[in-house]
Order: sequence, then C-alpha cells, then structure tokens
Amino acid sequence: MRFAALGDSLTAGVGDPVGDGLRGWAALLAGGLVADDADNADADDADAEGSGEAAGGAVRFRNFAVAGARARDVAAFQLPRALAYRPDVVSVVVGMNDTLRRTFDITEVALALDRTCAALSARGAVLLTACLPDPGAVLGLPGPLARPLARRQRQVDAVVHTLSARYGAVHLHLADAAWVADRTLWSADRLHPGERGHRTIAARFHALLAERGLAHGAAPGREPRQPPPSRADALRWLATAGTGWLLRRCHDLLPDLLRLAGAEVRHRARGTGTLLDLRAERSLAAALAAVSGPASVSGPAQFAGPAPASGPPAVLAGPAGVGSPAASARPVPVPVPTAVPLATMGE
Repeated sequence: MRFAALGDSLTAGVGDPVGDGLRGWAALLAGGLVADDADNADADDADAEGSGEAAGGAVRFRNFAVAGARARDVAAFQLPRALAYRPDVVSVVVGMNDTLRRTFDITEVALALDRTCAALSARGAVLLTACLPDPGAVLGLPGPLARPLARRQRQVDAVVHTLSARYGAVHLHLADAAWVADRTLWSADRLHPGERGHRTIAARFHALLAERGLAHGAAPGREPRQPPPSRADALRWLATAGTGWLLRRCHDLLPDLLRLAGAEVRHRARGTGTLLDLRAERSLAAALAAVSGPASVSGPAQFAGPAPASGPPAVLAGPAGVGSPAASARPVPVPVPTAVPLATMGE
C-alpha cells in the first residue's frame, strides 16, 4: 500500500519532533495501515521524518506536506508529486494558512481543493480529509479579532465538508471546542498539536479506516513518549520561532485583520452584525457554486460514519458555526458526511 500526505505544517509534523526531524500524525498512521510479520509490536515504529519516505512491511509512505502551504500550493506543487507517486490512500488537510492571509478568497480555496481531490479520486485513491478549528479560538484572540477568522474557517470547513461528501472521503472533525480547549493536545506554540495531539489524530483516522477494512496494522499508541511542553517551552518558542511568525503575520494579516475588527465593532454597535454573516454566506455560496460540477468518485463512499438513507445531512453555514443549532436563520445548506468529533475519541 502507498500512502501520501498533502498539506501544511499540521501534516508536516510540526509539534511532534523526533530526533533531528519531524514525525507527525501521518507518519504515525502510516505504520498501522498494513500488518506484516514484524507487526503488531507497535505502529509507533514509523518514526519517519515529516518529509521523505518511510517503508515498513507492505506500506510505503511519502509526506509531501510543507509548513506554510495554502490550498493553492497543494494543488500547484504537492499534487503533481503525489500523482506521480500513485498513492492508494492520500490525506489532504489544508486551509488554516489561507485564513491567515490578507488575500483570503474562499472561491480560490474551493477551486484548489476541488482540483486536488478530483485528480486524486480519479486515480482511485482513498481520500482522508479533516475540518479544522478556527485560528482565533486556537490563539485565544479577543472577539473582534477572532470573529472574522472564525467566519473564514467556517467557510473553509464548509467547502471541505462538501468535497468530502462528493469524493467519498474519510473525514475527521477537528473543529469542536473540546479539541481547542484540551491543552494536553497542543504544542508549546498553541498553533500546532503536540505529540499527544498528533497521536490522537492518527489513532482516530486509523479507527475510521479500520472500520472500513482499510487499516490492518496496529493502531498508533495515544500516550506521548516525550514530556508535555512547559511554560518555559512556550516562552522559548515565542522568543525564537514565534517572533518570526508574529512579524510575518503583522505584515500580511494584521492590517487587514484590524480593518475587519473595526467593521465588527461598528456593526455590533449598530446592531447589524448579521450583515457580516450574510456576506460570508453569499461568498461561500458563490464558492460552492464554482465547484458544483459533476464529480468522478472512484469506489464506495468512505464517510466517517453511516450516512442516513436519504443521503448526507445538510449543515448550516451561519454565524454560530457550521452545524450549530444556533446557526443563522438564512443559512447556506452544505451537504456533509457524518463527522466524528475528536471529543468522542475515547469512547
């Protein structure tokens, strides 16, 4: 079996260092896809770096993910390499970096993701996808700054849900509040999962694949082997890599985010905050219309749970969040596969 991973720093393994390199959830998952003679010791033996190739028994793994990648980068640079690799299983997890750019365009994101998923699905690969938490909640930003980022991430997640349903992806829900609130899952930078978080993602994807007869090796262990990050680790990150990250965001995001925050404050003072939500809904609707052409799906759907007989449910892309009971009274219907929240992983 060939497994390829596409995406950004989450899939590249940031937050899960091993030796002089990075490992991450995808490498951990690779070790448990196929059983072999030496297997069932521990899938954690796939301590591959986040880039390059790992071989173990009958599974081969390539990680094409690059830190900082956006959806268009995945489509332009990672997709051709993945197609040449001819994977049987391929993960496409990307989108948060798009929300952290002043040039954010949900239609551009949707088209890039659709191109990537369509090309891989046409080759018969099983797709793995995940929706992501909004970065404002992850970073703990104040409301006026957090709400615009939350709207953007809800749009991206709605697109991912739609494409997951279209191409029969195995979909994991990482956007629930429990995932954001559990500090044991996060690295010192609070932007990426730590070792426990990467192991949790890998274990849940393994369970979903095993339910469908697509994973036959030992599941990755969930308990970390490294001590959790301390406050000193967080301060060290801020003084080193964190400073550079903040400077880059000050250049390409902060001015636009301050403008959006100003609009938030003005609309809330006037009682017209729903207008911002309606604008986001209209742009999401346009993005979904741009990718509404016929899809070519290879093989049966591999949703992260049983779909109802009448088809996938519709969730609401509104101000309260995708799928929220308190979503807008004028929502955009978005068909999605049944997603399994990370909070239920221990059940």
